[in-house]
Amino acid sequence: METQQELDYKRIAEAISFIRENFKEQPGLDETAEHVHMSPFHFQRMFREWAGVTPKQFLQYLSVEHAKAILKTTGASLFDTAIESGLSGTGRLHDLFIKVEGMTPGEYKNGGASLQINYSFADSPFGKIIVASTNKGICHMAFADEGEEKAFAGLTAIFPNAHYSRIVDMIQQNALFVFTQDWSKLDEIKLHLKGTDFQIKVWETLLQVPSGGLTTYANLAKKAGYEGASRAVGTAIGNNPVAFLIPCHRVIKSTGEIGQYHWGAIRKNAIIGWEASHQNR
Repeated sequence: METQQELDYKRIAEAISFIRENFKEQPGLDETAEHVHMSPFHFQRMFREWAGVTPKQFLQYLSVEHAKAILKTTGASLFDTAIESGLSGTGRLHDLFIKVEGMTPGEYKNGGASLQINYSFADSPFGKIIVASTNKGICHMAFADEGEEKAFAGLTAIFPNAHYSRIVDMIQQNALFVFTQDWSKLDEIKLHLKGTDFQIKVWETLLQVPSGGLTTYANLAKKAGYEGASRAVGTAIGNNPVAFLIPCHRVIKSTGEIGQYHWGAIRKNAIIGWEASHQNR
């Protein structure tokens, strides 16, 4: 049975999809509310509770003009000063709390035969997720749009020989604080990832993009040390094993268009707008 948070997100996603598909007509509050079968009053209230801003303000954060402004004003410092700045706490860079440890060659090759993996399901502002951890950190996080059974099958496909327990542990609970925006409660998040050296370098570089910030594939490739390899970097981004924590949603086209996303373009729009709204509150 779906939770209220899941139902709210589905309506938010449906509204975002409707507005973006009909942006030339600039649909108003009444029209959008009618599309999601709600009264304007209740839709506006639900949207504000979810995003912290009105639907109109939210869509402004998803405009090409806004994206270009973010890229222009943050491009120089997006990576170079994020880690050195030491920013932390509520509304700041949760990325500073995250450290990456790659799996050993043995763990990588044998499908995680030596790993004990705990996993659980949780609600997020963007739908139900599966989150999994080893004793070293989060190894997997994905949106469970097709149900818990398929989400678990996706996890076991990555680590076919691991030992699994459906347990909520402290590593998972700590990581989930990022969705509350109360990062004062957040201890250090560690990631334990299965990937090539190239992939892990790209993912580490992604972690330096601050919440509310954006970058392009070309800029990410350059900062990762692979200038001119935007396509290969894009493939590594698409193979990101940890949704949201590794913020592949913050990579957009150089034109300012939001672009595609492994877990759906509408969800990418929702996450970018949600992060922007929280940075501007």
